[in-house]
Amino acid sequence: MDWDKLRVFHAVAAAGSFTHAGTDLGLSQSAVSRQISALEQELRVPLFHRHARGLILTEQGEVLYRTAHDVFAKLAIAKTRLMDTREKPTGELRITTTVGLGTIWLTPRIAEFIELYPQINVTILLEDRELDLAMREADVAIRLRRPTQPDLIQRKLFTVHYHVYAAPDYLRKNGMPESFDDLDNHKLITFGTAPGYLTNVNWLETVGKENGRTRPSALKVNNVYGQRRAVEAGLGIASMPDYIVGADSKLIQIELPGAQPPEFDTYFVYPEELKQSKRVGVFRDFIVSRAREWEF
Repeated sequence: MDWDKLRVFHAVAAAGSFTHAGTDLGLSQSAVSRQISALEQELRVPLFHRHARGLILTEQGEVLYRTAHDVFAKLAIAKTRLMDTREKPTGELRITTTVGLGTIWLTPRIAEFIELYPQINVTILLEDRELDLAMREADVAIRLRRPTQPDLIQRKLFTVHYHVYAAPDYLRKNGMPESFDDLDNHKLITFGTAPGYLTNVNWLETVGKENGRTRPSALKVNNVYGQRRAVEAGLGIASMPDYIVGADSKLIQIELPGAQPPEFDTYFVYPEELKQSKRVGVFRDFIVSRAREWEF
């Protein structure tokens, strides 16, 4: 099987279109299409269903994609090991974490790491979904829960604590809630549909309620940074992680007697295949040291 055609096929299957794959590969849309057609003729099976809105893998295409994806993942691991035989840590380091944690906590600290290791090219992937480290969607991750996969190495960093916050102007107009019942008279800003690992983040909707009843949300924002901006604008009150608010914020923390806001242990995670990687090792040591300086 022609390697170049397989590489093009893998890119098209991942991107879902000839145009996007061409952009990633530096090829024209027509060149990508010709490569795929040639591969289909070579294999004598259709690999894609072609629709006006994009491409869908056929059953045969799914089989080839799973195999190709595994091959490229193993090649990426081999490339990492070869680069890490050099004396100094060099090469690509892809870090994934949540949008809020990455924006507020990680990115302000990454400049120091880049200054210490200028030959490491850092990419930060901010996603509230968990990327698959075993399939090399990223090299390392900072996650808001203990990983369940057995082939991942983990190191606890810190605990993220949640509290209820509101803007001073909002509280002047609407008063300070002092009990769970008072929440019925306030505008709630909640996360909406949260990832499964963010358990109980919408606790303001149900706390103090019985028989499965809930309070309505005035606004749902599926991003903690977006929640913070909404609270700062005086749209309502929200339960948010302390790191997203920060020590210099003008937002006021609301104390509700008997409240038990959620908290999440945060972990630095990477696959076993990279445990000898110098790039991963120096970043692990760096991020652990910075976590010790900061406890939410």
